[in-house]
Amino acid sequence: MTPEAKVDTNVKRVELIVAPPPKHWVGDGFNVHGFFPHGPLTGERMSPFFLLDYGALTEFPPREEPFGVGPHPHRGFETVTIAYKGKVEHHDSRGNGGIIGEGDVQWMTAGSGLLHKEYHERESNKLGGPFQMVQLWVNLPAKDKMTEPKYQAITNAEMAHVSLPGGGEVEVIAGEFGGAKGPATTFSPVHLLNLKPKAGERIDLTYPSGYTTAILAVEGSARLNGDDVLPHDHLALFEREGESITVEATEDSILLVMSGEPLNEPIAQYGPFLMNTREEILQAMRDFQMGKFGELE
Repeated sequence: MTPEAKVDTNVKRVELIVAPPPKHWVGDGFNVHGFFPHGPLTGERMSPFFLLDYGALTEFPPREEPFGVGPHPHRGFETVTIAYKGKVEHHDSRGNGGIIGEGDVQWMTAGSGLLHKEYHERESNKLGGPFQMVQLWVNLPAKDKMTEPKYQAITNAEMAHVSLPGGGEVEVIAGEFGGAKGPATTFSPVHLLNLKPKAGERIDLTYPSGYTTAILAVEGSARLNGDDVLPHDHLALFEREGESITVEATEDSILLVMSGEPLNEPIAQYGPFLMNTREEILQAMRDFQMGKFGELE
């Protein structure tokens, strides 16, 4: 009699492989797949993350007027913008601004609130060309929702780079991999990595049981835990139970890994406001209407 195979309870198994949802435009500069909050990937299920907009590779024509999205408010969370192709420029109502190029990250803590606009960097906009980006919303704990707004402009050179035996590498934006820590500071435990394995290369990841963990295939594809296939432009969501994940690239790939400790707090959201209660949402709307977020043309 053949003994039954043991189930490895330490493995963080794949719960869903999600195909890219239909695209929609954010302004006229960001044509995105909105992976969540959508369907089973609710804000509660994806906590501490709330929204993932993936701007798959798109060719933009040359234009004098920058493609983008005009002034809009934010309160109660952080936006993390990762540029894979092209350049993104931004300004806000507090006089801050900047440009991120390919491989860079803009980590904006909206906190108590501001007005913000983002668009294709002016000179590259005039030339046109490929554009690919990710914007991830990271929810703030209730105690930090009204924190002072700030920016972390993280260049690719400032990230921790961990070389892999097969010639690939891992870029650590936030959290840790292989003993190397990313430069981003966070309000709750968050790991954000770009895996860049070569074809056939294997990477072992470990995150605590209970963490929300997902991987987006920005380029290429991979096999997860030796079994599940993650195709290009798809998102893998893992069960919260278990700790270990193996990633084997089936071709040269770029895989965005996001993992974090759920906040386990009530979520109230209306448009660009992400709070804990309906009353806090109404207060955010009043503050915005009264001009307390500042001015931005």
